[in-house]
Amino acid sequence: MAAHRFHHSPDDVPEAAPVFPLSGALLLPRAELPLNVFEPRYLAMVDDALAGERVIVMVQPDESKPEDDQGPKLFQVGCLGRLTQFAETGDGRYLITLTGICRVRIGEEVATDTPYRQFRIDATPYGADFEDGVGEDEVDRSALLSALADFLDANKLEADWDGIQQAGTETLVNALSCMSPYGALEKQALLEARDLKERSEMLIAITQMMLARMPGGDDGEPSLQ
Repeated sequence: MAAHRFHHSPDDVPEAAPVFPLSGALLLPRAELPLNVFEPRYLAMVDDALAGERVIVMVQPDESKPEDDQGPKLFQVGCLGRLTQFAETGDGRYLITLTGICRVRIGEEVATDTPYRQFRIDATPYGADFEDGVGEDEVDRSALLSALADFLDANKLEADWDGIQQAGTETLVNALSCMSPYGALEKQALLEARDLKERSEMLIAITQMMLARMPGGDDGEPSLQ
């Protein structure tokens, strides 16, 4: 089954696209990312996306590298999303939702007169992203749910367990990755995981690391550095 009726394979991905650099924001195939857009350059980006192919690449700034005249350096892998929900507020903000299509490699920056940055992108390495549920059978779902339960218990949070149990494994892994309260490096590692099994295992490991650093409720934060 195709990831989206407009995008069936890497051949359907545009050669270049606008990028929305946002630290800590993670988008994955078929997952949803709500965004509150208020900067003028990104309001313009949304306007242009609505008038065009309705796609935007979410990518994190690579804060380990210094900025140059063009702006912050970016990680080399992001996720192409389609603008699937849009609302305008009374104070000029846009409330949008991007639905992930596929991961992409970020290439060279495109010379443009738009106030936002655009880059060449390549989805060829991520052909499997276009198919629903690839690798679900290899995920240790029980271990993932156990880690989630431990995290919720440690943070005194509740969840809709009926909804969680009914969710497909791919949906569960990617949604939990996107919603996870981890740092930029952890989010980038989850994005770049080779497959769903590796992403699930990584999410479990990061969660266990965080819990191990929280004796007595200490809010330690894991790090991949």
